[in-house]
Amino acid sequence: MTHPLTHQPSPIPAFYLDKADPGSWKALNALAAAVREATDAAGLPRDVVELANVRISQINGCAFCLDLHVRLAEEAGAAPVKLRVLPAWRETSIFTEIEEAALTIAEAVTTLPDDDERVASLESARFALGDKAYSALCWAAATMNTFNRVSIVSRHRVKA
Repeated sequence: MTHPLTHQPSPIPAFYLDKADPGSWKALNALAAAVREATDAAGLPRDVVELANVRISQINGCAFCLDLHVRLAEEAGAAPVKLRVLPAWRETSIFTEIEEAALTIAEAVTTLPDDDERVASLESARFALGDKAYSALCWAAATMNTFNRVSIVSRHRVKA
């Protein structure tokens, strides 16, 4: 790492938010556990939630979370072709209606497009999913975005 002004090696050690404030990290993980319960209670398949997590991490550019959630998506049974084409999911016909709704939520919650676009896309996802699954996926997307930001700010590294 180099110092931003001098471009010389910086003696400043990495700063990990999760380690610096374990109480907040514990609370974030408790939120993630509650969100997992909500997605399970809504009957959302794990691979659908993980596809959304991967898409959010792609948009945010979080390498650590991409590495983790691609593996989790694979373990949950996500089709490899879906993971390969995920950034261009709208250009394919291989995703189910539920997957498309989850990805719509993932993108809208992450990018926060203008109000008209956001409302229209989220309303279509809500119609496709129903209120319980819609709410659970919105919470899942908001939580995943928080994890992405913690990992990006902390510069969590991907292990080889």
